Amino acid sequence: MTVRTGYKLAEGRKEMSTQHKMQIVLADITKLKVGAIVNAANNTLLGGGGVDGAIHRAARPELYEHCRGLGGCETGQAKITPGFRLPAQFIIHTVGPVWHGGEQNEAELLAGCYHTSMDLAAENGVTTMAFPAISCGVFGYPLEQAVAIAVQSVQEKLVQYPDIEQVQFCCFSPELESLYLEQLESV
Repeated sequence: MTVRTGYKLAEGRKEMSTQHKMQIVLADITKLKVGAIVNAANNTLLGGGGVDGAIHRAARPELYEHCRGLGGCETGQAKITPGFRLPAQFIIHTVGPVWHGGEQNEAELLAGCYHTSMDLAAENGVTTMAFPAISCGVFGYPLEQAVAIAVQSVQEKLVQYPDIEQVQFCCFSPELESLYLEQLESV
């Protein structure tokens, strides 16, 4: 696992800046030992491809059975479950928008994924969490736009929730890792 952060605390500063609380990791999200991992789910919450499928396979059938009782999830919203067999205590399932050219409120819905996920984290006492690149796989969201929304949305919520100590952006490729690093450096 590679962890990157481009920030150092100013000498004598006691509080962490929101930028310092954000990290970039190139890793398998199902292996991260954090309070919660975020699942880029589909509306059924019953598993699928990509990150969603990997999380369901790693958490095993207990996750599927639990999700059956949740009644799905609306796009831009989130629901929380136990982590079951994952190192993370919780899984926060959020449904990102499918990219339709940016004319169907995709940006607002994607920001909602980050906002509602962090709201659930704070409500459940989570202090460390990891996000995948929501909507950037089969849902087709342009990477640069999605990364900018992710970093801005997380930064807004870190101001609101100072007890969240660390948010990791878990990347599936060095290209995505570079985009996150550029975005964090511009914050």
